[in-house]
Amino acid sequence: MAERILKRPLYIIVGLLSAAVIVLLLFWKPTVVVYGVQRAGLYAGIALPMALILGIVHIVNLAHGEFMITAAYITYFLCNSFGMSPFAALVPVVIVMFLLGMLIFKFTIKHTLKAPELNQLILTFGLAMVLTQGLNLIATSQPRKISLDFVTSSATVGETTFGTYGFIYDLAAVLILAGLLFFLRKTKFGKAAVAVGQNPRGARIIGIDVNKIYILVFSLAIALTGIMGVLFLTSQSIFPLAGGSYTMKSFCLVAMAGMGSLPGIVFASIGLGIAESFIMSFQGYGGWSNIVFFALIIIVILIKSFKGKR
Repeated sequence: MAERILKRPLYIIVGLLSAAVIVLLLFWKPTVVVYGVQRAGLYAGIALPMALILGIVHIVNLAHGEFMITAAYITYFLCNSFGMSPFAALVPVVIVMFLLGMLIFKFTIKHTLKAPELNQLILTFGLAMVLTQGLNLIATSQPRKISLDFVTSSATVGETTFGTYGFIYDLAAVLILAGLLFFLRKTKFGKAAVAVGQNPRGARIIGIDVNKIYILVFSLAIALTGIMGVLFLTSQSIFPLAGGSYTMKSFCLVAMAGMGSLPGIVFASIGLGIAESFIMSFQGYGGWSNIVFFALIIIVILIKSFKGKR
């Protein structure tokens, strides 16, 4: 309790400083905040399923971004071959990704749950390579994109004009967060999943089918990643290697937010999104935005290491 009380002033100070920075940017570079929040929605929507897997199944999924890009390619195939709208393809893509998650868990992940963490990391890294090379063989490395008129929609507030479609990522992230919180806190299966995440052995003793929880939670997370893959395709070009950076950013956000803090991932995403958008606003320095999350994760690790020594 005392530790929590001591932490509260720090959280308040960080929150006030963050709010002050955002207010300053709204007056100085308003588009930085707008596009930063839009990027934050994309990052949060991708990172939340990773946090679900890590928090309950206790595996760092290094193929996370590759699953998203796989969903994007499936959507591209459905749109090109059957003339479907990406939003109409959302349902079949989610079903396919859920089933894919079940198969991958049953034939690979399940057999490493009791293995050393290094084995699990190597396995998911191998899955990432298989998915990437499989997409490369099937679809080649040529970038793919679909043209949608509404993606270029914009709005003007005062003297500032900005694109509005990117807010769809924020909507998706909010819905995913709300859905996961409701699932984990209000449903019988969700409460069982929380129990398994906290103490698998104790959950097994009281009659919870731990293996069933693991496979369904993993599959649900992959299905949610599929939703973000569909939305990603609507505004971005895709190619087989596009998912790797989103795996790393998702891991960075989970580390920043802390284990089990789904709302914390949203706030961490806002910080990362605005930081990247701020750097990209300076002509000639946009490339530096790609190392922001590396710097953030190093800072987080150092801070947590310092606290651990205390």
